[in-house]
Amino acid sequence: MELLLAIFLTVLTGIVAIAFYYEHPKAEIPHEMSERQKLYALHYCMNFGLGLATFLDKVGVISEVHLLRVIMETIPPLKDTRLLIKDLRFERVKVRIYQLKTSNNSQRRGILYFHGGVGRLGSIHTYENVCRYLSRESDSVVVSVQYRLAPEHKYPAAYEDCLNATQHFLQHLERYGVDPARVTVCGDSAGGNLAAAVSQTLAGRADLPRLRAQILIYPGLQALDFNLPSYQQNQGVPLLFRERAAFFALLYLNGDALHMQEVLEGSHIPPDMRLKYRKWVSPDNIPEEFKVRGVKPLRPTDFIAEVYETVKRFCEPNLCPLLAEDSVVHQLPESFIENLTCEYDVLRDDGLLYKKRLEDNGVRVTWYHLEDGFHGIISLYDYCGLSFPSGKRGLDRVVNFLKSL
Repeated sequence: MELLLAIFLTVLTGIVAIAFYYEHPKAEIPHEMSERQKLYALHYCMNFGLGLATFLDKVGVISEVHLLRVIMETIPPLKDTRLLIKDLRFERVKVRIYQLKTSNNSQRRGILYFHGGVGRLGSIHTYENVCRYLSRESDSVVVSVQYRLAPEHKYPAAYEDCLNATQHFLQHLERYGVDPARVTVCGDSAGGNLAAAVSQTLAGRADLPRLRAQILIYPGLQALDFNLPSYQQNQGVPLLFRERAAFFALLYLNGDALHMQEVLEGSHIPPDMRLKYRKWVSPDNIPEEFKVRGVKPLRPTDFIAEVYETVKRFCEPNLCPLLAEDSVVHQLPESFIENLTCEYDVLRDDGLLYKKRLEDNGVRVTWYHLEDGFHGIISLYDYCGLSFPSGKRGLDRVVNFLKSL
């Protein structure tokens, strides 16, 4: 028994060592960021989980993605007696609905929340605290959507689930006491991508109540250029590295990450298509104040047709909403882009570019930038002591925006 315990501890120590020495040095947390040591600790814990999951997957104990999902859902939230919480299905899509037990409003705001997790992780369970807070503080009926995840379910599965759940909710607002004029779609990270895509799809629909707003929290909105200033400046800042952004985008699209290096270099987009979208996806459209931390000019890369054939759906607006035509964009409801445009987030510039597109098309944008924010900061709210003050500040801005509707 003692021998087995010694072997187990040795293996565990090896996993920790791999996680620390292989992953931890990649982290590049700027000195300007507040609570740097706390972020380093969080990064280290995440890499330990990744190392453990990878090891157990390779020895055939449990798949990596399944273990990571289990780990993320091991800490149940405390009970909240102020809220009525129900698990339902909107047709085939599982949802969790939150609303105050006592409310002075006969018709409340409605929020469809699409969780983050790079399209591969996250669930209605891991976003319990965020959705409770939004419902409680803004007196809204929150519908948290459990969409299908990659790599088991590739694009467009998640988009279809979010669209179907939204349509179902809009068709049955009376049942939940929701004002048809105050329904918002909201999401962070991959969920922000889904919120933008759903909003675009419903923009021209006359048979459903018009969405009042879209709240996009550090959304990923394009996969044409992984070398925008924010990708360069924040490529090693947790919780989302530049390489991981491309890796997860490919998993979501194809279920695998083949040709990741070519996608990072930009060899996956034909020259004529890159020229077509340059008016929307270009470092030239990023305000100069966001380039002060440095931007390196990159030499053009050769286009590889074989790679394009495997990723050409990256040019579909339902996957990359930044590429939607102007005729769609100008019909959108007002937006609150809280991309916590996080200063230390590789996806910062996706939010900035979409903000410009909306404003250029006459769509009113309420924008808030977290100077010391990083990717994923909202999802850490009230989570095992890992909250960051700027994340709470960003979440409160979302609440204040909702109250203004």
